[in-house]
Amino acid sequence: MPLEYTGVRVRDLARAARFFTEGLGLKVGLSGRMAAGGLWQELYDPETKAILELNYYPGDPPYRLGDELDHLGFRVTDLEAVVKRLVALGARVEIPPFEEGEMRLVFLSDPDGLWVELYERRPGEEPPTSRPGS
Repeated sequence: MPLEYTGVRVRDLARAARFFTEGLGLKVGLSGRMAAGGLWQELYDPETKAILELNYYPGDPPYRLGDELDHLGFRVTDLEAVVKRLVALGARVEIPPFEEGEMRLVFLSDPDGLWVELYERRPGEEPPTSRPGS
């Protein structure tokens, strides 16, 4: 189950992208709109291929100081089994499994409240949106 990316919440998507690309050398990857209405922009490190996903949620819920870390994203191959194992270890399902595009996703919180996204690709489908772009 590789840690695929880290998602952070930002107040201004363009400003944040400029900060990390011009200031730290990350490259612009894929971007899009979430089914729930938010916007995301991937930035990636050309050397390590590490992905930083910028998440912007207009309106609700309002941004509060301390909301910067949005979630950690893990790609899994058996969503139900991993959810069951994590719940047994103290996780709480925050957003039950759902489908978006070619993926099945679920959001949990760990015992300390940190949000974790698990996603599963359907076999033979295109990779999920959280991948480095060109």
